[in-house]
Amino acid sequence: MVKVLIADKMSPKAAEIFRDRGVDVDEKPGMSPDELKACIAEYDGLAVRSATKVTPEILAAADNLKVIGRAGIGVDNINVPEATNRGVVVMNTPFGNSITTAEHAISMMMALARNIPAANASTQAGKWEKSKFMGVEVHGKVLGIIGCGNIGQIVADRALGLKMRVLGYDPFLSEDRARELGIRRVELDELFAKSDFITLHTPLTDQTRGIVGKAAFDKMKPGARLVNCARGGLVDEAALKEALDSGKIAGAALDVFAEEPAKENALFGTANFVATPHLGASTTEAQVNVAIQVAEQMSDYLLTGGVTNALNMPSLSAEEAPLLQPYMKLAEQVGGFAGQITESSLKKARIEYEGHVATLNTKPLTAVVLEGLLAPLMDSVNMVNAPVIARERDIEVAEVKHDRAGDYHTLIRLTVETDRGERTVSGTLFANEAPRIVRINDVPIEARLSQHMLYVTNNDKPGFIGALGSTLGEAGINIARFSLGRPGDDGPDGIAVALVAVDQPVGKEVLDKINALTHVRQAKALRF
Repeated sequence: MVKVLIADKMSPKAAEIFRDRGVDVDEKPGMSPDELKACIAEYDGLAVRSATKVTPEILAAADNLKVIGRAGIGVDNINVPEATNRGVVVMNTPFGNSITTAEHAISMMMALARNIPAANASTQAGKWEKSKFMGVEVHGKVLGIIGCGNIGQIVADRALGLKMRVLGYDPFLSEDRARELGIRRVELDELFAKSDFITLHTPLTDQTRGIVGKAAFDKMKPGARLVNCARGGLVDEAALKEALDSGKIAGAALDVFAEEPAKENALFGTANFVATPHLGASTTEAQVNVAIQVAEQMSDYLLTGGVTNALNMPSLSAEEAPLLQPYMKLAEQVGGFAGQITESSLKKARIEYEGHVATLNTKPLTAVVLEGLLAPLMDSVNMVNAPVIARERDIEVAEVKHDRAGDYHTLIRLTVETDRGERTVSGTLFANEAPRIVRINDVPIEARLSQHMLYVTNNDKPGFIGALGSTLGEAGINIARFSLGRPGDDGPDGIAVALVAVDQPVGKEVLDKINALTHVRQAKALRF
């Protein structure tokens, strides 16, 4: 009998489902790290919420662990790369608490608008300061939503019911989908300038960290109010403190903080500031939903091998996995490459299969391509939920199989359409197992991708390669491989492409120097 440990306080429904499915389960919430480390080797599965930290040390002791289930969305408390290295599947429940979180954001907005927390404290202290707590209506006001995914869309629906006007910023939100939702799609600067209330519903990534900082507060209209029920780190807390103290904004409400538990914070005690202790998912209904989902998903995996909402493993049957493994890696690289070099809103994604790959089950491959395409700007994207996320954002996805034989034994071609036009990335397998990028738009190239890459487009003129090499050398960055391509073979012909594998990350300072080189049109640091 397989055995599961529930390490955090969770709805009794989870243990009930495990036992009904024939899974042995122990409930031991509140263990110390040492206690967890001492017993984790007994278990095949570990179910957690946010309190238990699944560290490399815990995973090193988990000799029999096969799956970790997170009852909720965020997996900040789980070392996913280490779990992957040890062959442990990590699952979450991305949709179980969406309504609850959205409702909390609306509640925080209303609390700010009517000064409810401060007025409550004053009244219960025996004061009657009616004139001190003059509020504002939300009716007719502009709500700016940063991140228009599942939760953001629910917030928009509730705000429209309150007769607010809604602006939305989301790189994946199309104009057509925005119109369906009743949202006016805008760029971030316009959202800051025109919103009376701003609420964040975006994941914490390298691109979104500190998205609301001093520059953002400077662009906000005087008297704006800010709500964050998404992730700590999206808001620069020092800049927020300054904006509140100066009166630049009228109020702010945070449910999440850069460091949690936030028992001390410079914002505490600031006028017009409201704080709650990460309550976004804290309703009875949400906790029951995520508990049921995590128990069902973990049971499926442990008993039948079925994989749902896995963050580090594609959904494949046992029979298909060995056959598709090299193609999955190729699909991931083609999608990830296109996603990292795409900077505007996605409208369409066309995935074409030629040669041998066209004879296989390409549905999981398409999901992995979409995962790679969407992952650079979103967290918790996997091959299971990537197609759902694409549909939510009205991204048209087409899968095409070609019977014809092309230049390669097998080929995956991804064409993405954005507001700025089309971009194509093609890849193949060498010796049926080694992925290679073989074309970027109309430029043929042969490149093996590594963890750290530099992608450069440049005018095809003499001197570029030497200048690039010198810049990297001066920064102490070693070049592992250098792949070049240009549209024509008879001499300089417009724009050329360079894909450079390096031994360490290329930081912003070095990237700025490369972008400033003569003939360079664009340089981007990529990671795989």
